[in-house]
Amino acid sequence: MRSIRISIASIVVILLSLGIVMIYSSSGVYARQTLGDSAYFLFRHLLFLSIGIMAMLFIMAMDYRRLQEYSKPMLIFIIILLILVLIPHIGKSTFGARRWFKLGPFGFQPSEFAKLAMLVYVADFLSRKKEKILSLWEGFIPIVCVMGLVCLLIVKEPDLGNSVLIAMITLIMIFIAGANIWHIVSLGLMAVPALYYLVFRVPYRLARITAFWNPNEDIKGIGFQLYQSQIALGSGGFWGIGLGQSKQKLLYLPAAHTDFILSIIGEEMGLLGTLLVVILFAALIWQGARIAKRANNPFGYYLALGIVAMLGLQAVINIGVNIGALPTKGLPLPFISYGGSALIFNLMAIGLLLNISRVQDL
Repeated sequence: MRSIRISIASIVVILLSLGIVMIYSSSGVYARQTLGDSAYFLFRHLLFLSIGIMAMLFIMAMDYRRLQEYSKPMLIFIIILLILVLIPHIGKSTFGARRWFKLGPFGFQPSEFAKLAMLVYVADFLSRKKEKILSLWEGFIPIVCVMGLVCLLIVKEPDLGNSVLIAMITLIMIFIAGANIWHIVSLGLMAVPALYYLVFRVPYRLARITAFWNPNEDIKGIGFQLYQSQIALGSGGFWGIGLGQSKQKLLYLPAAHTDFILSIIGEEMGLLGTLLVVILFAALIWQGARIAKRANNPFGYYLALGIVAMLGLQAVINIGVNIGALPTKGLPLPFISYGGSALIFNLMAIGLLLNISRVQDL
């Protein structure tokens, strides 16, 4: 599977390179206006990228199967972190959300680690108890209870996007493992009242849904971000207006270097640039699925599937938000958007995927 590893590494390098260029392009004006240094976000991103690459190389060098014995300690550790981040004076509150630990000038978001920890735990559980996954009480309920606890703690931050993402990844993994479809459907039906409350009874989330259905209704208010995103994508046309020439990054489009960086790519590099991003992620998912298919170790099989699902869902959701096909959610575009915790843990996930392939060849 050496050719698959080379292919995945090449795709990730291209995405990372594109991210470096576009983070500087999209954040330079904002950083100079607010922080007095146009390269502020670029330098921080390069630091996070260096840490992520070192973590990825470390994971690639070890035997991923050793993680199986640490799946429960990792889960307990992340649950403790998710509890601690909710405590005032321990977790850092920003814009009404308590999601970060402050480590000097840097922040650490435990919900990003939670995705990786849950992947390892679910992969371990399924590899040991796959024959019991059809059982409601011995297979389905235990894993759903763990998922529910982790998601509940993340929702309390509040961070509905990452909690829904973790739930989706977990359900995809247990569905592929052979869980009873009616158990999953029943869980989904029982979750509807909770989702209704979390979305339609929380004003800012309801406003996002309203803006999604009709972004032109309040283009100077809640629909501003999505409206500006669509202007950016539309302005780019087929070829784009040129690298570094974006108008929307001139303090028009909020979060231009994070959640909406794809819109700046579309404006500067046109439809060709956005299609390139979509094709790269499609190729990454395809090659990752090939690694999962060829894994002869059950733990590696489910772990690879979970990583592919995680990266694929994040990419699909972010792209959907940028083009207006999905309501606004604070999920970055993997390997391209600015964001330290997400970048580091996504690179660690790639390290695990490459590790699974490498061990398979031994």
